[in-house]
Amino acid sequence: MKMPKRLGLLLLCIYLVLTGLNLLLGLTFEGLALVLGVLAIAAGVLLFLDR
Repeated sequence: MKMPKRLGLLLLCIYLVLTGLNLLLGLTFEGLALVLGVLAIAAGVLLFLDR
C-alpha cells in the first residue's frame, strides 16, 4: 500500500477533528489522551521532516 504524500498533514487533521469533537460534543473514550498524544507527536515529527 502506498503511503500518502502528506501523511503528517493527514494526522494533524485527524488530531484536530478528534480534539474538536471532544471539546464540542464531550466525545470521550478510554485512552483518548494517549491517542491524541501519539497523533500529535507523529504529526509533528512528520511535518518537521516534511513528509
